[in-house]
Amino acid sequence: MEGDVRIRDLVEQDLPWMAAREVEMFGRSAWSLELIGHDFAYGFARYRGIEAGGELAGYAVYGFDGDAFHLMNIAVVPERRGEGLGRALMDDFLAEARALGAADAWLEVSVENQAALALYRAYGFEDVRVRRRYYQPEGVDAVVMRKALRGYQPPG
Repeated sequence: MEGDVRIRDLVEQDLPWMAAREVEMFGRSAWSLELIGHDFAYGFARYRGIEAGGELAGYAVYGFDGDAFHLMNIAVVPERRGEGLGRALMDDFLAEARALGAADAWLEVSVENQAALALYRAYGFEDVRVRRRYYQPEGVDAVVMRKALRGYQPPG
């Protein structure tokens, strides 16, 4: 990563930016502003943003439901990909999971998202199963992935 990069909690004023990026990156599968706002206000998720050069460039949403730590969403805007921002968000996600004492980290990813699959596998996530037609309305399958966190060390 180059330049001034920092990860911070998102605030309510960031949610319209996040919703707009969702539509740009995920199209019809995007989380709506209404869903994001409701989850942000009433859910048990942590919303994190990554800034590069003083501007938001990506985000991650994750949470702990008592026995499993789950990555629900992670994205880096297309013009900032390849700069290590996704890896920084993954490091943040896994550090939080370890700090909370989670034994495992879980996520789902589209079978079509080869870049994300490569990133998660580089972090030691293993395929558990396929959820058929998980992403709607497109009907795209998702790979459920798990990483055991005992003895976790960041890659590199």
